[in-house]
Amino acid sequence: MYAYNKLDQQVVSHRVNQFRDQTSRYLDGKLDEEVFKQLRLRNGLYIQRHAPMLRVAIPYGVLNSTQMRCLAGIARQYDRGYVHVTTRQNFQFNWPELADVPDILEDLAQVQMHAIQTSGNCIRNVTSDPLAGVAPDEIEDPRVWCELLRQWSTLHPEFSYLPRKFKFAVTGSREDRVATLVHDIGLQLIRNELGQVGFKVKVGGGMGRTPMIGKIIKPFLPRNDLISYMEAILRVYNLYGRRDNLYKARIKILVNAIGIDRFREQVETEWSHIRESELKLGDDDIGAVVDAFKLHQYRELSVENDSLTQNINKNPIFNTWYRQNTRAHKKNGYRIVYLSLKDHGLPPGDITEKQLYSVARLAEQYSFSEIRTTYSQNLVLAHVEQSVLFELWRELVRLKLATPNIATVRDIICCPGFDFCALANATSIDVSEDIMRRFDKLDSLHSLGDIRINISGCMNACGHHHVGHIGLLGVDKKGEDWYQITLGGSASNQTSLGKVLGPAVSKRHIGEAIEMIIYTYLDQRHVDESFLETLNRVGREPFTERVYAGTN
Repeated sequence: MYAYNKLDQQVVSHRVNQFRDQTSRYLDGKLDEEVFKQLRLRNGLYIQRHAPMLRVAIPYGVLNSTQMRCLAGIARQYDRGYVHVTTRQNFQFNWPELADVPDILEDLAQVQMHAIQTSGNCIRNVTSDPLAGVAPDEIEDPRVWCELLRQWSTLHPEFSYLPRKFKFAVTGSREDRVATLVHDIGLQLIRNELGQVGFKVKVGGGMGRTPMIGKIIKPFLPRNDLISYMEAILRVYNLYGRRDNLYKARIKILVNAIGIDRFREQVETEWSHIRESELKLGDDDIGAVVDAFKLHQYRELSVENDSLTQNINKNPIFNTWYRQNTRAHKKNGYRIVYLSLKDHGLPPGDITEKQLYSVARLAEQYSFSEIRTTYSQNLVLAHVEQSVLFELWRELVRLKLATPNIATVRDIICCPGFDFCALANATSIDVSEDIMRRFDKLDSLHSLGDIRINISGCMNACGHHHVGHIGLLGVDKKGEDWYQITLGGSASNQTSLGKVLGPAVSKRHIGEAIEMIIYTYLDQRHVDESFLETLNRVGREPFTERVYAGTN
């Protein structure tokens, strides 16, 4: 992974000193509330329902064991002993004291971490495929390009006060595991008919109050032109994006208002002035970052492993975990391992400081000291030898991180909701726990296949409910929690936005409603047919009838 150079470290450390002074002046009453708000947001600090919330950047979702231990230490010393993994692959602390935040940032700076641009109307943390660099279906490692985007966008003077927040997602694989089509800009590495590697550029996606699927603005962008073309897009957005209406300020609104063809014309005109400027990437520039991601020395191993095969055959519980929570690796003899942060005694995406310390140790022992965060709020150890999977699994069982539920109905994406967020209309965490409990008793859990449930506590859609196969949106009705159900969303290659099933369902009945949806699928599906395939074939009526017959 990329390591700071001397300049990087100076910039981050200086930023900590600046914020320490700003916080001190604010607490002493020498800095206006609104002025400090803008300063704290640029350092990842929100004011939530009960306490400040600090969002720590995890560029493209990759960190090392030293950084993980630092996060664990912060959770123990400054928070309440846990941290939350977000859909943007970041970590959030929900209970720091405002006066302690500069100390937290200083601790982070010592291990090459920060919270810069994790909030505010700027370019946010660039997200990527959690299997980057190891996925068998990968054309090229997307982390290289995420890092180049990070270096270009961090503290960019022209894009620090955009009309609204701005989010990138980059994938190098044929399978989209990072939801590129619902980002402001989604980048997919592709190979053209000449065998050249470049980018398919998608723009104008997003969720929130006005969900939209991104449109292709550039079918093939040469890789040397990446930064200059991104600069052109951001310049056009900065010039013409609305600033008079918070809800209409995203680039998706601009693209939809003028049309993708007109937007493309404006970008191409702007690009023509800067394409051959210093923003054009040289092969040496790219090569230097490529080299930063070639640190792992894999052993030459055989495809099959006798001890693994024996353990799979002898232990059905391990067999289930192996099938559900591990994935193929591009190197023979290795496996990618998901650590489930769902159904482990904590809200979805939360992990305790003790678990963090243990994961850091396991990463050093089994995965080149590297940990990944995922879009689905889990963790990944990406470089595990097959011969040690059984002993790793036993460690994960002890830590309650081995629940075999990745990509199942119990692998729920969930925002913190009303329990923490000042913007939320309804709770999310207790609803997710209710749903997971119901399907804990379902013998055919794994035979259900890939069913994604996403829960958001408000229209801001931090739980990405729009692209859940089953989406839940919390709404407030006269002080009571109700939930709007959507069906048919997807964040994969065939990205789609879910459609509302019917009237909102009360909190008292929402768990039962989800059961009705799953049982309807079981009744209606053909052999080996996925949830979305069944829904598309039979339509929504069978689901609607059963849900509202069972919850009225």
